[in-house]
Amino acid sequence: MDQIQEKTSKEVDIYRDTWVRFLGYANEVGEAFRALVPVSAVWATYAVATVYVSADAVDKGKKAAVEHGDNPGKTTKVAVAVVDTFVWQALASVAIPGFTINRVCAASLYLLGRTTRLPLSVRKWTTTAIGLSTIPFIIRPIDRGVDFLLDSSLRKVYGQSAGERHD
Repeated sequence: MDQIQEKTSKEVDIYRDTWVRFLGYANEVGEAFRALVPVSAVWATYAVATVYVSADAVDKGKKAAVEHGDNPGKTTKVAVAVVDTFVWQALASVAIPGFTINRVCAASLYLLGRTTRLPLSVRKWTTTAIGLSTIPFIIRPIDRGVDFLLDSSLRKVYGQSAGERHD
């Protein structure tokens, strides 16, 4: 019975538990389509992902403020929540996956050009398909890598344990 109450009383995190989470992957989709769309469209997907990251960080800061009430050190706890969430999301949702998909697509386009006689338009669409199909495979390893990176560096600076993550 307690498990049922725990599951039903758990608050839904709009940035993690709903379709809104997919906005964080917008730039990966933009990178996959880079060969087919104007560069400005790719940059627009980075803007969408950055707004998502920023909104999640602000949300976690607000939740930390409520959680810590008027207790001493509240400002520090809120700042840690915001910084930890922003850095984690910026690395795990924007920078590393965007770079990874960009390089996978660039390598694919180059290799297709060197090893096939496919028309350029077919090579570009194939590159896009390869980039899109790569996204599901890179998410978890990147998330785990960023966890390790932050646990080994930034989180030691502000004394946050792995159990206190804001992700």
